[in-house]
Amino acid sequence: MPSRSFLLKVLSSAIVFGAWEIAGRIPVSYAFPTFLESMQALVALTLDGTLFAAYAETLRPLVLGVLISSFLGIALGLWIGLSARFDWLFSPIFIVMQAAPLAALIPLLVMAYGIGLTSKVFVVCIMAMPVIVLNTAGAVRNTPSSLKEMARAFLGSRRDVILKVILPAASPIIFSGLRLGISAGFIGAILSELKITPTGVGDIITYSRSIADYPSMYAAIFSIILLAVLFLNLLEKIELHLFRGNNRGYVTD
Repeated sequence: MPSRSFLLKVLSSAIVFGAWEIAGRIPVSYAFPTFLESMQALVALTLDGTLFAAYAETLRPLVLGVLISSFLGIALGLWIGLSARFDWLFSPIFIVMQAAPLAALIPLLVMAYGIGLTSKVFVVCIMAMPVIVLNTAGAVRNTPSSLKEMARAFLGSRRDVILKVILPAASPIIFSGLRLGISAGFIGAILSELKITPTGVGDIITYSRSIADYPSMYAAIFSIILLAVLFLNLLEKIELHLFRGNNRGYVTD
C-alpha cells in the first residue's frame, strides 16, 4: 500500500504536469511546448546518447563543487559556530557571498581562471558553500547549552561534546543546509555552462534555443530538475538512516 506522502507527491506532480500540458496546448507562447512534446524530446535525447554525453560534462564541475562545498562548508560552519571570534570574522564573508549577484562575478572568475573546469567549480562553490556554512554555524551555535553542560558534568572532553552532543543535535539543520546548498550547486553548474562555455546540459539548452527546438530545451531543463530532486531525496534517506530518532530537530533554550 503506497504511503500517504507518496500519493501526495504523485498528486502534486500530476497537477503540475497537467497544468504544463494545458498551458502548452492553449498555447501560452509559441516557445512553450506541451509536457508530452517535452517528454518525447527527452526520450529522444536519451536514446541517441546526447543526454548522457552532456551529463558527462556537467557532472564533473557539479560533483567536484558539491564535494568541496560540503566538506569545507561543514568544517567552516562548525568552526564558526564554536568560536565567537571566528563567527565575527568569517560570517560576514559568507553573508556577502550569498547576497552577491553571481552573474556579475562570473566575468571576474573567467579573467582569473579561464574558461575551463576551475571557473565552473568556483561558480558551484560560490553558490553552494555560503548556505552550508551559515546553516551549520547557526545549528552549532544554537545547540542547547543544557546538553553541553550535561556532557561536561559527566566528564566529557571537548571532543566528546562536539562529536556526541553538538553534531547529533545540529544534524537536522546541517542536512537541511546541505540540501539547500546542493540545490544551489545544481543552479550554479548550469549557470556556469550558460555564462562561461556552452558545454554539457547548458549546451543543449543554448543550442536548442538558438534553433527554436523548444521541446528539447525544456527537456534538458526538466532533466536537471529531475536529477536534483532524485539526489535530494537520496540525501534525505541517508539523513534518516544516519540520525534515526533525531530527525525532528531540537528546541533552543
